[in-house]
Amino acid sequence: MSENMFQLLAIIIYMVVMLGIGWYSFVKTSNLTDYMLGGRSLGPAVTALSAGAADMSGWLLMGLPGAIYASGLVEMWIAIGLTVGAYLNWLFVAPRLRVYTQVSNDSITIPSYLDNRLRDNTKLIRIASGIIILVFFTFYVSSGMVAGGKFFDSSFGYDYHTGLLIVSGVVVAYTLFGGFLAVSYTDFIQGLIMFLALVTVPIVGLFLTGGIGDTVASIKAVNPEHFSLLPASATAAAVISSVAWGLGYFGQPHIIVRFMAISSVKETKQARRIGIGWMILSLVGAMGTALVGVAYYQQNGGEIKDAETVFIVLGQILFHPFIAGIMLAAILAAIMSTIASQLIVTSSALVEDIYKALFNKTADDKHYVFVGRMAVLLVSIIAGILAWNPGSSILSLVGFAWAGFGAAFGPIILLSLYWKKLTNYGALLGMVTGAATAFVWGKVPTLADTLYEIVPGFLVCLIVAIFVSMMTYKQNDEIEEEFNRTLALLEKEK
Repeated sequence: MSENMFQLLAIIIYMVVMLGIGWYSFVKTSNLTDYMLGGRSLGPAVTALSAGAADMSGWLLMGLPGAIYASGLVEMWIAIGLTVGAYLNWLFVAPRLRVYTQVSNDSITIPSYLDNRLRDNTKLIRIASGIIILVFFTFYVSSGMVAGGKFFDSSFGYDYHTGLLIVSGVVVAYTLFGGFLAVSYTDFIQGLIMFLALVTVPIVGLFLTGGIGDTVASIKAVNPEHFSLLPASATAAAVISSVAWGLGYFGQPHIIVRFMAISSVKETKQARRIGIGWMILSLVGAMGTALVGVAYYQQNGGEIKDAETVFIVLGQILFHPFIAGIMLAAILAAIMSTIASQLIVTSSALVEDIYKALFNKTADDKHYVFVGRMAVLLVSIIAGILAWNPGSSILSLVGFAWAGFGAAFGPIILLSLYWKKLTNYGALLGMVTGAATAFVWGKVPTLADTLYEIVPGFLVCLIVAIFVSMMTYKQNDEIEEEFNRTLALLEKEK
C-alpha cells in the first residue's frame, strides 16, 4: 500500500467516526435546547476540550509553528496573550454566564441572553447582534472551507473543489443532524487528536535531532536570537498587539457558548483546569514542533518550502504513513471543529435571534429544530459559494472577525455580568461603536500597523457602553432581582 493510501485510510477512519458521533447526537436531540445548547448537560472535559478545539483551528498546528519556525519565540507573545485571556475567561465569565443565562429566561444564545438580561423591548440588541454573528461567521465558515480544500490539495493532490466538498459535506452532515451535542462531542475527540499530535511530534523529533543540547545548538547556529522573546527587532507596540489577542476571548460567541452548556457551575473549575492545561501543553507542543523543525533542517541541509507546513513535514519524516495520516487528521480536526462550532452558533443566531424575534413566536420545538437545520444548510451553501474560488480574499477577514467579535461583545458580556446598571442603549451603542472602530482601524494601514484593532475597539466599546448607560439608567426591580439571584445562586453552587 502506498504512503498516500495509508494516510488516506487514516483520514477516512477519522471522518467515519465523526459521522458516527453525529448520528448518536441526532438520536439524543429532542428539543431546541438540546439542538442549540446540548440540553446544558456537558461534562467538564467535553466542555473544556470542545472550547479549545473550537478556538484554536488550524492556527495551532500550522500558523503558530510556521511563525515560530520563521521568526523565533517572539511569535509566542500571541500564545501568551491567548493563554492569559482564556484563563481569565474561564475564571470570570464561565461561572456567571452559566448561571445568568439560565436565570434570565433560560437564554440559549448570547444575543437572547443580552436581550433578556437588559429587558430590551425594542429587540434591537438581539437582532443587531444576531446579524453581526450571521455575517461574520458566514465568512469565517467560508475561510475554513477554503482551508479544507487546500488541505486535500496539498496533502493528497486532490482537486481543490473535491477537497472542499468532502470537508464541507462531513462537517455539515454531523452539525445539521446532531446539533450542539455533535459539535461538542466531535470537538472533544478532535481536541484529543490535536493534543496527542502536538505533544508527540516534538518529543519524537528530539531523538532525531540528537536531544535537547544538540537541538538548542543547531537552532542557535541558524539564529542566535531565535529563543529570545524580545529580540532587537521587537517593538513595544508589536508585543502589546500580540498579547491583546487575549482580549478577544470575552466576546467570541462560539467559545463562550460552551460556558452556557456545562452541566453545573461547580464543574467550571475542573473544566478550567483541563482547558488551560490542554491549551498550555498544546502551545508548548506547537513551539517544540517549530524548534525541532529548525534544528532538523540545520543538521540535514535543505529548507522547508512553506514554514506553515513544518508540522506536516515532520510528521511524514518521523512516523509510519498511517501515523502520519493521523497527524494530518489532527490538522483536519482543527479546521473542521472550528467550522462546526461557527455553523451551530450561526444557526442559533438565525433561529433564536432573528427568525423568532421577527416572525414566529408560537411554534413548537420541532419546528425550530427543523428551521435550525435548514439554517445550517443555508449558511453552508452561501459559505461554500464564497469559498469556491481558492484565491478568494475571505481568509483575510479571519483576523478582523476575531477583533470584531472581541470589540463588539467582549466589554458588553463583562459589564452585563458584573454591572447591574448596564442599559440596553449602552450595550447597543457600545457594541456598534466597538465593531465599527475595530473595522475602520483595521482597514487603515498606518493604524493597523501600529496597534491591533481589538485594543481601540475594545476600549471604545467599554467607554461608550458605560457612558450611555449612566445617561440612560433607570432602576428596574426585575433586573435588580435577577442580578442578585444570580449572585446568590453562584454562592450556593460553588
